Amino acid sequence: MGKYDELKEACYESNKQLPRLGLVIFTFGNVSAADQSEKVFAIKPSGVPYDELRPGDMVVVDFNGKVIQGKLNPSSDTRTHAVLYSEWPLITGIAHTHSTYAVAWAQAQKDIPILGTTHADYLPCDIPCAPVLADEKIDADYEMETGKQIVKCFRDRNLSANDAEMVLVSNHGPFAWGNSAGKAVYNIAVLEEIARMAWLTFRINPDAPRLKPSLIDKHFKRKHGDGAYYGQK
Repeated sequence: MGKYDELKEACYESNKQLPRLGLVIFTFGNVSAADQSEKVFAIKPSGVPYDELRPGDMVVVDFNGKVIQGKLNPSSDTRTHAVLYSEWPLITGIAHTHSTYAVAWAQAQKDIPILGTTHADYLPCDIPCAPVLADEKIDADYEMETGKQIVKCFRDRNLSANDAEMVLVSNHGPFAWGNSAGKAVYNIAVLEEIARMAWLTFRINPDAPRLKPSLIDKHFKRKHGDGAYYGQK
């Protein structure tokens, strides 16, 4: 087995999950899988349909976005992934889609408020929506600045990458991450479902209240706290 083959296989399998989960159409979206010790990650090649992808098509780049291995052009979002890996060394997988409900919230430039226990099972706060980039940043290195905008949003809100493993980028769409490429895909699927539930909630009741703090605390901690009891040991 060649160097980076396992990384490319993990990247490939996670990318193939996106259309299976109904999160992408055509060539929308991408997943990457990182090796933080080597400071490299594998990512989907740009513009290649999912049904044509092969493990060997995955492109390996370093944390500056330079291609290390691969014959195809990496995803146009590569520099965004590179910034997040560099800034958050505990994450080893990132997913990005243009899924309908998450994008709708991003285009509305709205955080997804925490309305119910499903949301609280995964994060104890609103899903942040990073602000629109300034024109000078769009005209500079757009993809790199997108990554920086996500990081700045989290710093401004005093959030860590572990507090919320997902974000919206205004007028763009969702990104999610985790301790593997598979977990990143899991998180971005959860984000889409939470976005859909929140939209439906406000359609039924535009004045729907936020989930009360005691329920937020109970549902988040029973899955993620020191005394977590959800699931099997």
